[in-house]
Amino acid sequence: MAAGARWAAAPPAPVARISGAEDGSRAGTGAVNYYTAPWPGRYPGWLWRRIVAIGETLAEARRDAGLSLAEVSQRTRIRQTIIRAIEDDDYGACGGDFYARGHIRSIAKAVGADSEPLIQEYDQHYRAQGAAATVSLDELLAASAAGQRPHGPDLSAVWGMGAAAVAAARRTASSPALPRTATQARDRARRRNWTVLVGLALAFVFGLAVYLFVIRSLPAAPVAAGQQAPASHAPASHLAARPPPARGPSSAARASQHAAAASPAQAAAPQPLIPVSATAFGSHGGDNPRLARHVLGGHGRSWRSDWYASPRFGNLYRGTGLLLDMGHPVTITAAEVTLGHTAGARFQLRVGGAPTLAGTRVAARTAGAGGVVRLRLRSPARGRYVIVWFTRLPPDRSGTFQAAVYRIRLRGRA
Repeated sequence: MAAGARWAAAPPAPVARISGAEDGSRAGTGAVNYYTAPWPGRYPGWLWRRIVAIGETLAEARRDAGLSLAEVSQRTRIRQTIIRAIEDDDYGACGGDFYARGHIRSIAKAVGADSEPLIQEYDQHYRAQGAAATVSLDELLAASAAGQRPHGPDLSAVWGMGAAAVAAARRTASSPALPRTATQARDRARRRNWTVLVGLALAFVFGLAVYLFVIRSLPAAPVAAGQQAPASHAPASHLAARPPPARGPSSAARASQHAAAASPAQAAAPQPLIPVSATAFGSHGGDNPRLARHVLGGHGRSWRSDWYASPRFGNLYRGTGLLLDMGHPVTITAAEVTLGHTAGARFQLRVGGAPTLAGTRVAARTAGAGGVVRLRLRSPARGRYVIVWFTRLPPDRSGTFQAAVYRIRLRGRA
């Protein structure tokens, strides 16, 4: 089985999840629950499919092949930032489903992985809906015909005129000229030239009409409820409209205008952001949901994940973490996460407008972390929901693996 693959059918190597008490201690039954695949005839058919973690599969295959991000980028001609984002299951920088699918195929070929299961997983969980998600001409025509589109102009008359003109031009050009005098020969040549020019003009008008008809017939891609338009990564100074140069006022007046424009930027300095709530996030409601509120501070306690038999996740588990609800969209510029003393944790800070992995984007990441981890975002991230998503757990003294979070602090603009 490829690295990062998760099964719901055939019997792969089981992943043990050691259940503990809700307070993070080892009290309880101490039973080890092995999430293995069901056997044929005992479970419904929807369980019989292979679930593939795209980013984790490509990252593991790249490491197994001994390749770095720079070497994969050189082989595929894809930027390293886009490759890293795809390994984190973030496809916002790809530019659409067509390019995302192509990037996945190219990276999989470079690292020696099978791309077909990855493409199927992408189409099922990440591909958009409607005409904007088409990746071929046949799909585009089918999507356009399925939806209700406005009636374009009737091109039958234009088609008939163009066809008649072209046919007349061909007949005139191919017919033998039998002039009786030199004047008649010149007249015939002049008429033939004009006929050809008129035919070409009509053909151009016909092509332009067809182009406008196709453009008007394509429906606009709908924006799903709860999703936001992707934020631009251009600097704010480039996006701001520049005022026209003043002609009449003096230099003193222009200086006062610049000072007035700079005051709102100074007033919008980053400040502490307080989440409304904190909950466990992950498969089956997350790990130890009653302990999630401790990460907001002031309790002297921590949230702890369940004990796992391996540091990496697999099968039906892609990771575990915490979900913070800010109450309304905010702009986050920095974060501070206080972990346990043992290093080895790898997690992502995701921000977005929906409380799901697909509805958030990776704003920052770190690996081998422990203690107080300070994350400074390269560019501000805006959204209502913040996810601290662990993809690798640090070890403990008992030989198992568990993550602990004591406090999460966020800074930015409300």
